[in-house]
Parts: sequence; structure tokens; C-alpha cells
Amino acid sequence: MRAARRWYVVSPVIIVCWVSWSSISCGGNPPDKEIQQAQASIDAARAASADTYAKDDFSASEDAIKNARAAVDARDYRLALNDALDARERADAATRAATERKATARSDSDRALRNAALALVDVRAKLRAQAGRRPAKVISAARKAVADSDPRVQEARAAFERAEYLKVLEMLVAPTARLRESIRALDGNDAARDARKQ
Repeated sequence: MRAARRWYVVSPVIIVCWVSWSSISCGGNPPDKEIQQAQASIDAARAASADTYAKDDFSASEDAIKNARAAVDARDYRLALNDALDARERADAATRAATERKATARSDSDRALRNAALALVDVRAKLRAQAGRRPAKVISAARKAVADSDPRVQEARAAFERAEYLKVLEMLVAPTARLRESIRALDGNDAARDARKQ
């Protein structure tokens, strides 16, 4: 009888120890709260265009949260917690970097648009002023540059309105270079004379 009583006293202790050991070996409870916080940070990073302006950190945060969820499925809650914290940290870093880079790209694309528009105005003015004073080949090339570049500048302006700043910069490289080349060709000997004066 005493042995049986001892068993009833000991068995809850054994159960508590076994449950505690299981919890420790598995790392406690699933880090649901931390995974939710990490996901919220990733969503905020995406809203800040981190997938465009901070690709490396953003991709790393997405990989980390996938790893966290896989670790939960494998009941490795310690690893899941570490991955969730890593995902949140990387997403926050991506948001900061994207905000800064997007502002820089906006400023650069705004300047590029202004430069392209001014180049168009300049070429048109020089075409009016230089008509009959420059070779027909130069005049024809300049007119074609204007005709080809004008729609590209309009497309770039529309992209700017959609906040696609990197696309704006890419779109304006070739037309702006071509317009500047036309300006140099239309200036002809005037540009060389001005250069000698300086």
C-alpha cells in the first residue's frame, strides 16, 4: 500500500519533469507573436518599396520568416524565434534603406526630367536659329532627335507621377545624351570659338 501511495506522489513529479524537459528540448512555445511582428515589418518594408530599393535586405527578411515558419513546423521553437527576430531586424533595415534611396532616386529623376526638358527646348531653339546656317544633315539629325526624344520624355514624366523613379532615370539616359549631341552639332564652330575664349 505504501508503495502504491509513493507511486501516486512520485508520478505527478515525473510528469512535471517530463513536460519541463520536453519544453526545454523544443525551445518552449512557438514564437507566434514574434513571427506576426516580423510579418508586419515585412509588410511595412514592402509598402516602403524595399523590394525595389533595398532588395538584398528585403529578400533576406522574407527568407528568414520562411525559415521561422519551417522551424515552427519542425517544433524547433528556439530556431524559429531566432529566425523571426532576424526577419524583423532585416525588414526594418530594408525599410530605412529604401526610404533613403527612394528619396535620392526621386531627387535624381526630377533633375533628369528637368535636364531632358531643357535639352529639348534648347535643341528646338537652336533649330530655329540655325536653320539654313548648318548642314542639312545636322539639321535633319537634330529634328529626328527631338521627334524621338519628346515621347520618351513624356513617358518618363508619367513614370515619375507613378513614383517609378529608377525607371525614369533609365528611360532618360539615351534621349538626353542624344539631345546633347544634337546641341553640340548645332553649335558647330560657335562651340569651338567659345571654348577657345575660356
